[in-house]
Amino acid sequence: MDIVQILSNTAGSVLSPVTIGYALATIGLAMHFGYAGLLNMGIAGFMAIGAYGYAISILSFGFPWWGGVLVGMVGAVLFALVLGVPTLRLRGDYLAIVTIAAAEVLRLLFLTTAFEEYTGSADGLSGYHDSFRASNPLPDGRYGVGPFTYTEDQWWVRILGLAALALALLLVWALVRSPWGRVLKGIREDEDAVRALGKNVFAYKMQALVIGGVIAAMGGVVYALPASVNPGVYVTSLTFFVYTALLLGGAATVFGPVLGSVIFWVLQTLLGNLLPALVEIGVLPMSTSQSQTLRFILVGVALGLIVIFRPQGILGNKKELTFVK
Repeated sequence: MDIVQILSNTAGSVLSPVTIGYALATIGLAMHFGYAGLLNMGIAGFMAIGAYGYAISILSFGFPWWGGVLVGMVGAVLFALVLGVPTLRLRGDYLAIVTIAAAEVLRLLFLTTAFEEYTGSADGLSGYHDSFRASNPLPDGRYGVGPFTYTEDQWWVRILGLAALALALLLVWALVRSPWGRVLKGIREDEDAVRALGKNVFAYKMQALVIGGVIAAMGGVVYALPASVNPGVYVTSLTFFVYTALLLGGAATVFGPVLGSVIFWVLQTLLGNLLPALVEIGVLPMSTSQSQTLRFILVGVALGLIVIFRPQGILGNKKELTFVK
């Protein structure tokens, strides 16, 4: 068992595009659930919109990479409007059921062969990297220190991903400190009281859904930048993973989603490398595939413990969440 390699892989996951993409998606979910109180179980749908909007616009319509990013963001706005108009008057479990169903319908649309020319069906989409890599100003070569050594293209993905993450954090920080953000928190606590004060609750919820959806779509774009787009990624379990990261860091916090995403993926990478190694040396009496299943079991147990013992998350304030009163 190569402990050094395991620790190196684990440390490298801190700056991986997957971690950055999850952090953006978790920030978007924080806007929905943490601040607006919307039990959105379809965050994977917004990520899929961002990724597919980016890839399809480049492959099928010849957009530059930055145009593909804009298409993904606009697609998230449209999806939020279509999803929000009939559903935002629902509460609690009913909203959760509708949003998780909408995300699954969207995934099946990308999976069907009816639009295979554009979506690639089950094969997904790839080969859309030329425009993005051509815009890379970094010289050729590998740079970095230790586990954070990457090629120029890998650094370019991470630089733009971190820039998007910084902009999202700044936007959320500014919004939640504004009068708009205070009204949104009031809706989360007691929307009937806010409505009695003359505020348009539906409009505030819609705005929160759109803003959070666009941020989550950016997460989908960053997730897809270095690799490919595949419908098998945007399944219901993706939404559960994002919720895990959100609850771990703190649902009603600005930096909690980032901390939760980093911890979640560091642990995932550590277990993904450590458990198979323990199987190889005979410590765990199971197969390698079973050890990967065990990884997700441990994540599920951890989520249950978080909700029981620290539902507000690492950075959260217990008073911020109505469900822990």
